[in-house]
Amino acid sequence: MSTEPRGKTHIDIYDRAMREAWAQRFGVSEVRLRKAVTMVGSRITTVAAYLDRPAS
Repeated sequence: MSTEPRGKTHIDIYDRAMREAWAQRFGVSEVRLRKAVTMVGSRITTVAAYLDRPAS
């Protein structure tokens, strides 16, 4: 089963599998992903822009 959130707009930073999947997708560490969410919120497109990575 895929942990990729189809149709979701936010990253659930408390869900370990989702956090790992998004960190891998963005090519960053989980720590960097957590910091990004802390800085800009959990909306996927906003986190992607903050990390300068494509959201899809």
